[in-house]
Amino acid sequence: MPLKKDENGGGTNADGTINKMYCSHCYENGKFTQPDITVGQMKDRVKTKIKEIGFPGFLTGLFTIGITKLERWKKSNI
Repeated sequence: MPLKKDENGGGTNADGTINKMYCSHCYENGKFTQPDITVGQMKDRVKTKIKEIGFPGFLTGLFTIGITKLERWKKSNI
């Protein structure tokens, strides 16, 4: 999720401050909300959400291209 579209302005760090690297759906109180989710699972989740809001299925791949480049998965891609 682009942080500028995050209704909370980003996730939260352990001290309650806003985290500007991760969205509020993924990061809360200094921890990932789904710590064991894989890149593939995250791509599937994003594709499902995008379809739910009305985007055509063929566009979902475009929205998930950058997931593997996110800081969370840089060291453990896929």
